[in-house]
Amino acid sequence: MDGDGTQLGIMPAKDALRLAEERQMDLVEVAAQAKPPVCRIMDFGKYKYEQSKREKEAKKKQRIVNIKEVKLRPNIEDHDFDVKVRNAVRFLKDGDKVKATIVFRGREIVHTKLGQALLQRLAGEVKEFSAVERQPKLEGKNMIMILAPRQEN
Repeated sequence: MDGDGTQLGIMPAKDALRLAEERQMDLVEVAAQAKPPVCRIMDFGKYKYEQSKREKEAKKKQRIVNIKEVKLRPNIEDHDFDVKVRNAVRFLKDGDKVKATIVFRGREIVHTKLGQALLQRLAGEVKEFSAVERQPKLEGKNMIMILAPRQEN
């Protein structure tokens, strides 16, 4: 195929190279695994430049999802809980995941039901902004739940 997209058909590599040199362009292999291999006559420098521009555009559109953490205690006061909920909502609106952690200290570990109820309450407060990605689970002295931002349709 030549620079303006017209098919030149199947030809020996030597003839294709000569044709590319006559037009002061490069012979670029675009599909090596095809039988026979597909080559194109084009300006290779321009091709590399266009390719790098496309890659940069694709990179701009990607969104890196961070995990933000909200730490709670099993006997947290209502106002403090509300502050944590506001922080979680802010993180979710920014498109980040939220890792809600309840830290049990000392003998608090025997009251895991309180921690689970607290995490369920948190999930209920932010349900319009998030979906529970991982249900509350006890890991050592911490109970962890992960909330992911709700996808916009």
